[in-house]
Amino acid sequence: MNAAGAQQLTIAVSDGHAVSALLLRPPRARAAYVFAHGAGAGMRHPSMETVATGLSERGIATLRYQFPYMEKGSKRPDPPALAQATVRAAVAEAARLCGDLPLFAGGKSFGGRMTSQAQAKAPLASVRGLVFLGFPLHAAGKPSSERAKHLADVKIPMLFLQGTRDALAELGLLEPMVKGLGGRATLHLVHEADHSFHVLKRSGRNDAEVMAEVLDAFAAWVEQHS
Repeated sequence: MNAAGAQQLTIAVSDGHAVSALLLRPPRARAAYVFAHGAGAGMRHPSMETVATGLSERGIATLRYQFPYMEKGSKRPDPPALAQATVRAAVAEAARLCGDLPLFAGGKSFGGRMTSQAQAKAPLASVRGLVFLGFPLHAAGKPSSERAKHLADVKIPMLFLQGTRDALAELGLLEPMVKGLGGRATLHLVHEADHSFHVLKRSGRNDAEVMAEVLDAFAAWVEQHS
């Protein structure tokens, strides 16, 4: 199955907002992932489709969804309260459609951070763990760990999939931050990869090989926590 076979959905969010979503469930799925996009690209971006298709091939269903600002074609991300409400609505829809599967949530960059903020404020129903595809620890060129403070209030397992050249997560800050979260946090470093998991030619690998590593690590962690 590929991303073209995804089921199109509409999810109602608070305050009259509604967003579109795509459910891709492979035969004999063993888990489901509620998958939020990054700040600059929506759920149909090729990178999102690559992840959804790759997870499907590994037996993991995905529910991708838009944030309201992306649905409207705006470049300005939604306020945290609206973004978090959207996360909750998407998780509820995934639980309704895939309630027979272990449920995980997270996303790419901004989407993963909004998911973790929602979880920190109040547990997302039925979600067993969070998976971050490039957690944005800080803005590029402005190293800080402020964006991670709320993770101390996340009491379920977390997987951080991070490139060692990620300009939004300097290793000198990222590694101690994850270590400080204790046994509930796992860090998988992808050598020579940037925030989008792209690698330079000198790495000796191509982007497809790197993404295979990312998705294999993702699937193995989900299997462990299902």
